[in-house]
Order: sequence, then C-alpha cells, then structure tokens
Amino acid sequence: MPQNGIGTGERQYDTVIGLEVHIELSTKTKIFCGCSTKFGAPPNTQTCPVCTGMPGSLPVLNRKVVEYAIALGLATNSRINRRCLFDRKNYFYPDNPQNYQISQLYVPICEEGHLKISTKTIRIHEMHMEEDAGKLIHDDAAGVSLVDYNRSGVPLIEIVSEPDFCNAEEVIAYLEKLRMVCKYLGISDCKLQEGSMRVDVNLSVKKAGSKVPGTRTEMKNLNSFKAITRAIEAEEKRQIALLEAGKEVEQETRRFDDGTGKSYPMRSKEDSKDYRYFPEPDLPPVFISEEWIEEVRSRQPEFREEKVARFQREYGIPAYDADILTQSVQLAKLFEETARLSGQPKKTANWFMGELFRLVKERNLEPETLLFSPKHAADLIVAVEEGRINQANAKEVFEKVVTEDAEPLSYMEAQGLTNLSDAGALQAAIREVIAENAGIVEEYRSGKEKVFGFLVGQVMKKTKGKAAPGQVNELLKNALRQRILK
Repeated sequence: MPQNGIGTGERQYDTVIGLEVHIELSTKTKIFCGCSTKFGAPPNTQTCPVCTGMPGSLPVLNRKVVEYAIALGLATNSRINRRCLFDRKNYFYPDNPQNYQISQLYVPICEEGHLKISTKTIRIHEMHMEEDAGKLIHDDAAGVSLVDYNRSGVPLIEIVSEPDFCNAEEVIAYLEKLRMVCKYLGISDCKLQEGSMRVDVNLSVKKAGSKVPGTRTEMKNLNSFKAITRAIEAEEKRQIALLEAGKEVEQETRRFDDGTGKSYPMRSKEDSKDYRYFPEPDLPPVFISEEWIEEVRSRQPEFREEKVARFQREYGIPAYDADILTQSVQLAKLFEETARLSGQPKKTANWFMGELFRLVKERNLEPETLLFSPKHAADLIVAVEEGRINQANAKEVFEKVVTEDAEPLSYMEAQGLTNLSDAGALQAAIREVIAENAGIVEEYRSGKEKVFGFLVGQVMKKTKGKAAPGQVNELLKNALRQRILK
C-alpha cells in the first residue's frame, strides 16, 4: 500500500482512514411501516403513505430492527444504551420524499465497540438505526432521472468506525470480518452489488508522525471490495500529489469511477450542523431492558472463529479446511450435518474441499444458495467408503446431488453406476485379462511390477468401470500369484 512521498523511497506521509458502513437489515418489513423489503420488486410497488412521506402519516418502530441492532452491538463488543433516541436529519434530495431522514445522532443505540482483525483492534465509535432513502434511476438516453421508493424506509444500521485504518488491506479485513458477523447473525446478506452493504470511506493524509490531522474527503457508496481498494489507493495518491505540489486538499464528497480509476468532486463535505438535526417528534425514546438484552444474547450464534476451532478439535480437519468450510453459514451447516450423518468428517471435508468447490466455481454458485440434502451427500460418501461405487462414478453422482439434490442410491442404480459386486463375475474378467495379455503377465512374473497398473486398467475396462478398484487389486494379485506359483 503506497504511503510514501511521490518519487521517494522513505515514508513521508501517513494515511488515516475511517469508515461509515451501512448494513441493510433483512427484516421482512420496513423500519417504520409494514411495507415489504423484498429485493427486486417492480418500482414503487412496496410503498405506503409512511415510507413516501405523505402528510399526516406517523412512523411505528419495527421491534425486530432494534433486536438486530442489539445483536450486532453484542457481537461487536459495544455498549448498548438502555435509552436511545431518534432524530431528524434534514436535507433535500429527490430520493428522500420526506425531505428528512429519521436517524440517530445524539443518543444512538450502541457506542464504544470494537472488532479485532489480524493486525489490530478497530474501534467502533457508534452504531445507529436509520431508514434508507429511495433509489434514483438515471436514463441518460431520455435525459431523465426516475425515482423508485421501494427502498425508502428499508431499515439500516450504520456502523461508524474510529479513524484507525492505515491502508486498504486493513479496511478490507475489517469489512470482511463485519460482513461475516452480520451473516452469521442472520441480520443481513451484506451483498455489496445489491446495496445491502454500502461503504463510505473518509480518508486523509498527513506528514509522517505529525499530530496535525490532514483534510479528509469522503467517497460514498462503494459497491465492491475491489472498488474500495482502488478508491483508497487512488485518493491517497491524489492527496499526496496535491500536498507535494504545495496545494491544499479540499474537504468534499467525491465519487469514485471504477472504470477510470479516478474520483470526481460531488459536493462540499457536510457537517452535522448542515443537516439541522433535531429530536424526532413522532417517535418516543426507546427503552431497552437488561432482560431484553439477555434474551437477544441467548440467541447469539457460534461465530466463525469459534466454529473454526471446534471443527479442528471435533472433526480432526486441518485449520485451512476449517477456515474455508466456515466462510459461509450455509456451507458450515451443510458440512457439519453431512459429517454427522456419514460418520466420516475427514472424508466429508475432502469431498467439500474438492468436488463441491469445483462445482461452485465452475457453475458460479453462491455457497449460501446451496440447498442439497446433507443426507443425500452422506449416503454417497458412505457408498464410496463401502466400495459400492468407484470414485470416478461417485463424482458424477455428487454433481447430481449438489445441483439437483438427487437421491444418490436410486440414481446409482438407475444409471448403472454401482460397483460390480459379484466376485465370480469379477474373477472371470480377471482370467480373461490374464489370458489376453500373456506377454504383459510374463513381464510381471520377471519382476516388472509397473505393468500391474496396466492389467488393473484392462480389468476395469472389461467391467465398464463398475468394479471396485480395491477389490480388483486384491483379486488380480491373488490370480497372478497363483499363476506364478504354477
């Protein structure tokens, strides 16, 4: 990560970064009304007088939003305020039908938290609940902008960090950790491409070691980790270049263009006074009892770090495998249930790490969308271990299990993929191979053991791949040994 003066090898500038992360909650209804929050509905079909700001409409707080905020507060080691308030953030923009946003400024629900990444502990200044705005859709061809208010009133939690980041690597590590925590809690899918996780980056540079802070800029609504990384690196270089040229950095909000790799000014950066915050008159204070907090705490899940340690301890799998298998809540559930049903945790891990991830990559699947039955996967793994199907055919069946949730044993029988279990028929095939390859057999008798693999292959070919390789090896060796003894 570049932190040096341009054209020098010695670090001359420090980069200081703080984040504002908006997490769209996966509640079924909006924060202050009963409209659906389902993504992808036709424009303006999930609206009502409350979320479109009609005069006389009154908000009613969604209890589930508060519970999700408490859960995230507990997971991020935050102090949960027993009494919190809502405030009005006043601004005009076409996607904001009320001309204000209901948010929290003076007494947010959570404060003074932290989240650990590998290199340091990132402090969380505050966490507050608020409503989302609508969505502007720009039609350049027609020269118009349309507004979809389906998103207006969708519940958000905004997590405001302290300026504890020094580079893009730390930012991404924190965002990945925060996203994983939210997904394990089940409070959000955190899909950046759909806007359910949006990141604003506040960045400044200053002379290395200086106590005087630099002027910060804000880059809003970056929608991928790649874009966030590129935006940070570009803005850092831009500010350093200005300082090196003896110019000043202006405090402003900028838009990063991922196509050009450059950012452009949007407007001067606002402070809280510009929004004329005042207490929300239509919502009473929220009182959170100790009993409510404990109720939420009792439902907290086993988080990824705990699951990684347990998978290694209970199932005897390597740390790398445990780390990969817990990268998704659904994937971890599928693995654990399959391992339990099969009684073969290490074999299950091998199938998941190998064939499952090959299919996920080839078919561009999201681990969270995998819906196959753990019992079907377990039945196949047991069948392989019992020698009822060979590895090559099992891979075909596994693909059907993953993509179509096929019942493996029935599919094996229907497609003729089960191993040849008739010892008599297998021995007959071996006798034929020995008779047809007298020269190769003679080489084996003279000590050239490498030709044994060829003979195994001929037996497998004659049985159309239905013989169990282990059984073929054993019976073929016995047959050759008897022939040698003769």
